Amino acid sequence: MTARAAEEWPAHFVAFDLLRLSGTDTTSWPYRRRRAALESVFAARRLSAPWALCPSATEADVVREWLTWSSVGMEGLVFKRLDDAYRPSVRGWQKYKVRETSEAIVGAVTGSPAVPRTLLLGRYDDQGRLQYVGRTTTLARAMGAAVGGFLAPAQRGHPWTGWSFSAGWGTRKTLNVTLVRPELVVEVGVDVTRDASGRWRHPARRHRARPDLSPADVPHLMPPL
Repeated sequence: MTARAAEEWPAHFVAFDLLRLSGTDTTSWPYRRRRAALESVFAARRLSAPWALCPSATEADVVREWLTWSSVGMEGLVFKRLDDAYRPSVRGWQKYKVRETSEAIVGAVTGSPAVPRTLLLGRYDDQGRLQYVGRTTTLARAMGAAVGGFLAPAQRGHPWTGWSFSAGWGTRKTLNVTLVRPELVVEVGVDVTRDASGRWRHPARRHRARPDLSPADVPHLMPPL
């Protein structure tokens, strides 16, 4: 079983820092020195897949080019000062996420349907089934009221009848949701990365309601990149 899983989903070790080298603690070294040592280890040992050295650059043009790779699922970039030592339990990295604007269908809400707190979003798969793809961040009251004006009570046979939804994002709590008629399209800002089921890995940021669009205008659920 393990061998089969390893063959179907091979794991790779991606190195981006070096905290110890031949018995020497390198955490006090500046990152510039640790990075050079890490690159030397890969070169000296001729390491290749499944070992991988995370790309690194200091040239602005290179970084700008990397940010165009969102189409292949690159979530973003992380930054660290070259002269920083490694400090355990201290967040020394900064992250820049690539986000895009897309559309989804509101299939359920948390809070009151008249003034929802969050929107549960769906997209149709190739078999015509409405699948859950993610949830928005908490809406401001005025924004929730504006969305609530477009929502209608769910009818019998709603595709999510009987489903349960996890609050996610580090908790196993089950959400208390109200199903609504899956007719309203909303425009949201989302990460480019998705999980194994094709759902957005992080909360979507609601931009605006799109009553001018129909569910048929929404892109179908796509497999993860």
